[in-house]
Amino acid sequence: MSAARVALALLLLPAAVWAAVTAALWWQQERLLFHPTPLAADVHLATEPDVHESVVEVPGARLSVLELRLAQPRGVVLFLHGNAGNLQGWFTDAAFYRRAGFDLVMPDYRGYGKSTGHIQSEAQLHADMAAVWRAVAPRYAGKRVVLIGRSIGTGLAARLAADIQPDLTVLLSPYASIVGLARERFPWLPPQAVRYPLRTDEVIERIRGPVLLLHGRQDEIIPVSESRKLQALSPRVRLQEIDGAGHNDLHLFPAYRDGLAGALDALR
Repeated sequence: MSAARVALALLLLPAAVWAAVTAALWWQQERLLFHPTPLAADVHLATEPDVHESVVEVPGARLSVLELRLAQPRGVVLFLHGNAGNLQGWFTDAAFYRRAGFDLVMPDYRGYGKSTGHIQSEAQLHADMAAVWRAVAPRYAGKRVVLIGRSIGTGLAARLAADIQPDLTVLLSPYASIVGLARERFPWLPPQAVRYPLRTDEVIERIRGPVLLLHGRQDEIIPVSESRKLQALSPRVRLQEIDGAGHNDLHLFPAYRDGLAGALDALR
């Protein structure tokens, strides 16, 4: 090979590596973002008398849903959980919502727990969560409606809140956008390569009711600066920073529980 060809190959090598890595991130995005733990269909998830299992049919899949149903609830909390595990690990604090007087509805995403199918696009995720809400909404006409999102679920909760306008939206460890986080961590990655941009920053101004952000100051996965960005976008957003809390232990701090309980109590 001539020296000219060698030089040209060396010049093209970084571009080829960039293209290969970008293509891999494009095709493997679901594996990078979502970490489901499947469960067998015969696993019994409802272990308390007032907790019930249900299924919401969506195109190409069946979503597993757990519901705390009180005799006379003040309203309902629809909780969209984080990117790992399943309902066995997420639906663990029914007593908190009993004390608050709210029913709790929590779905598993496609491929999580007993939910069938596979996540294929952001639009599909939004449509699935809207379908879960439509399935339960008739029971709560005239009652308080609260949307809570955790981590990856905050982008889904914010979008749904902009569409249905709940009485309260709570985002736990939220991000301004996934595309923004990706740009900060991988500045060489073109925004078009992010197939799940989840632009909370583009919808939060459309939420007309109060929005509470709870974020650990020591969050090592989604920095608290992401919540500060969202707070600056709307006067209806209130940020409570939890000192000492990280990403996965936020719910263990009394300040978190007090902040959430206070927000629910204010809806009386």
